[in-house]
Amino acid sequence: MKKKILLIDDEVSLTKLMKLNLERIGEFEVMTENSGLLAVDAVRKFQPDLIFLDIMMPDMSGDDIAQKLRQDDALAAIPIVFLTAIVSREDTDSMGSYIGGNRFLAKPVKTEELLQMITDTIG
Repeated sequence: MKKKILLIDDEVSLTKLMKLNLERIGEFEVMTENSGLLAVDAVRKFQPDLIFLDIMMPDMSGDDIAQKLRQDDALAAIPIVFLTAIVSREDTDSMGSYIGGNRFLAKPVKTEELLQMITDTIG
Protein backbone atom coordinates (compact mmCIF):
# COMPACT_ATOMS: atom_id res chain seq x y z
CA MET A 1 0.00 0.00 0.00
CA LYS A 2 1.35 3.41 -0.97
CA LYS A 3 2.14 5.96 1.74
CA LYS A 4 0.06 9.12 1.46
CA ILE A 5 2.07 12.35 1.52
CA LEU A 6 0.50 15.82 1.60
CA LEU A 7 2.62 18.78 0.47
CA ILE A 8 1.38 22.18 1.68
CA ASP A 9 3.30 25.12 0.26
CA ASP A 10 2.29 28.30 -1.55
CA GLU A 11 5.01 27.77 -4.18
CA VAL A 12 3.15 25.85 -6.91
CA SER A 13 6.30 25.02 -8.87
CA LEU A 14 7.93 23.55 -5.75
CA THR A 15 4.97 21.32 -4.85
CA LYS A 16 4.66 20.13 -8.47
CA LEU A 17 8.34 19.18 -8.59
CA MET A 18 8.26 17.46 -5.19
CA LYS A 19 5.09 15.56 -6.17
CA LEU A 20 6.60 14.38 -9.46
CA ASN A 21 9.83 13.27 -7.79
CA LEU A 22 8.04 11.34 -5.04
CA GLU A 23 5.47 9.73 -7.34
CA ARG A 24 8.20 8.65 -9.76
CA ILE A 25 9.51 6.34 -7.01
CA GLY A 26 6.22 4.44 -7.04
CA GLU A 27 5.80 4.12 -3.27
CA PHE A 28 3.78 7.26 -2.60
CA GLU A 29 0.41 8.80 -3.31
CA VAL A 30 1.01 12.54 -3.20
CA MET A 31 -1.46 15.42 -2.93
CA THR A 32 -0.55 19.11 -2.99
CA GLU A 33 -2.29 22.12 -1.49
CA ASN A 34 -1.06 25.61 -2.26
CA SER A 35 -3.45 27.58 -0.04
CA GLY A 36 -2.97 27.72 3.70
CA LEU A 37 -6.67 28.51 4.11
CA LEU A 38 -7.59 25.20 2.44
CA ALA A 39 -4.90 23.10 4.14
CA VAL A 40 -6.94 21.72 7.05
CA ASP A 41 -9.75 20.63 4.71
CA ALA A 42 -7.16 18.97 2.44
CA VAL A 43 -5.82 17.02 5.42
CA ARG A 44 -9.35 15.91 6.39
CA LYS A 45 -10.15 14.73 2.86
CA PHE A 46 -6.81 13.08 2.02
CA GLN A 47 -5.96 11.61 5.47
CA PRO A 48 -2.19 11.58 4.78
CA ASP A 49 0.41 9.50 6.58
CA LEU A 50 2.74 12.53 6.63
CA ILE A 51 2.48 16.26 5.95
CA PHE A 52 5.27 18.47 4.63
CA LEU A 53 4.22 22.00 5.62
CA ASP A 54 5.73 25.34 4.62
CA ILE A 55 6.01 27.82 7.50
CA MET A 56 5.86 31.09 5.56
CA MET A 57 2.68 31.36 3.50
CA PRO A 58 0.72 34.51 2.63
CA ASP A 59 -2.79 33.47 3.66
CA MET A 60 -2.13 31.38 6.81
CA SER A 61 1.17 30.46 8.41
CA GLY A 62 2.31 26.88 8.74
CA ASP A 63 2.40 27.33 12.51
CA ASP A 64 -1.30 28.25 12.52
CA ILE A 65 -2.16 25.29 10.29
CA ALA A 66 -0.21 22.90 12.52
CA GLN A 67 -1.97 24.29 15.60
CA LYS A 68 -5.41 23.71 14.02
CA LEU A 69 -4.42 20.16 13.07
CA ARG A 70 -3.13 19.38 16.55
CA GLN A 71 -6.37 20.66 18.11
CA ASP A 72 -8.44 18.25 16.00
CA ASP A 73 -8.50 14.78 17.60
CA ALA A 74 -8.99 13.10 14.21
CA LEU A 75 -5.90 14.81 12.73
CA ALA A 76 -3.60 15.42 15.69
CA ALA A 77 -1.56 12.23 15.29
CA ILE A 78 -0.54 12.90 11.67
CA PRO A 79 3.19 13.75 11.67
CA ILE A 80 4.19 17.16 10.32
CA VAL A 81 7.58 18.11 8.90
CA PHE A 82 8.04 21.85 8.43
CA LEU A 83 9.68 23.17 5.27
CA THR A 84 11.37 26.52 5.57
CA ALA A 85 13.82 28.89 3.98
CA ILE A 86 14.24 30.82 7.25
CA VAL A 87 16.69 28.30 8.71
CA SER A 88 19.73 26.96 6.93
CA ARG A 89 20.57 23.35 6.19
CA GLU A 90 23.46 23.72 8.68
CA ASP A 91 20.97 24.78 11.39
CA THR A 92 18.74 21.77 10.83
CA ASP A 93 21.69 19.37 10.48
CA SER A 94 23.31 20.57 13.71
CA MET A 95 20.04 20.02 15.59
CA GLY A 96 19.28 16.63 14.07
CA SER A 97 16.47 18.11 11.93
CA TYR A 98 14.58 19.25 15.04
CA ILE A 99 14.00 22.83 16.09
CA GLY A 100 11.79 23.55 19.07
CA GLY A 101 10.67 19.91 19.14
CA ASN A 102 9.45 20.03 15.52
CA ARG A 103 10.99 18.28 12.53
CA PHE A 104 12.30 20.69 9.89
CA LEU A 105 13.82 20.55 6.45
CA ALA A 106 15.57 23.60 5.03
CA LYS A 107 14.63 24.73 1.53
CA PRO A 108 15.60 24.03 -1.14
CA VAL A 109 14.80 20.38 -0.40
CA LYS A 110 16.38 17.52 -2.29
CA THR A 111 14.40 14.38 -3.08
CA GLU A 112 16.88 12.31 -1.07
CA GLU A 113 16.19 14.49 1.98
CA LEU A 114 12.44 14.04 1.56
CA LEU A 115 12.85 10.28 1.30
CA GLN A 116 15.10 10.12 4.36
CA MET A 117 12.64 12.22 6.37
CA ILE A 118 9.73 10.00 5.27
CA THR A 119 11.67 6.90 6.33
CA ASP A 120 12.72 8.46 9.64
CA THR A 121 9.21 9.67 10.43
CA ILE A 122 6.80 6.97 9.22
CA GLY A 123 9.00 4.11 8.11
